[in-house]
Amino acid sequence: MADNNVSMLGKHTAFFSSPDDAKLEAFPNRTPGRPYIVVLDTHEFSSLCPVTGQPDSCHLTITYSPAEKCVETKSLKYYLASFRNYPSFNEQIVNRILDDLVAAISPAWLKVEGRFGARGGIQLTCIAEHQPENRPA
Repeated sequence: MADNNVSMLGKHTAFFSSPDDAKLEAFPNRTPGRPYIVVLDTHEFSSLCPVTGQPDSCHLTITYSPAEKCVETKSLKYYLASFRNYPSFNEQIVNRILDDLVAAISPAWLKVEGRFGARGGIQLTCIAEHQPENRPA
């Protein structure tokens, strides 16, 4: 069954230069009556420090319980890659990813966790949640 909202899958697509230009695509949740969890994990996320211009690396984990839609992973990969040359603070990035995913898929629950590489001996982890009251047990 084809999904009209999924345009990147199976096609060569250029990377986006910024998350402002990127598009998160979604497809219908095939089992909307069953509560379940989706975990998307990458060690390859990077962005730029807005003060120094130095790259920041991050182990990023996105965990969500879908409602009507699921995020299409190729579009997510390209969306995340759009942060590579994007200057933003770590906390802003985690919250932006949460907001953009909520706008794209309206999940029952969603958590974004970014574990950023240490700077000056301090490792920063930022966790943001959408509808924590719906967090699965």
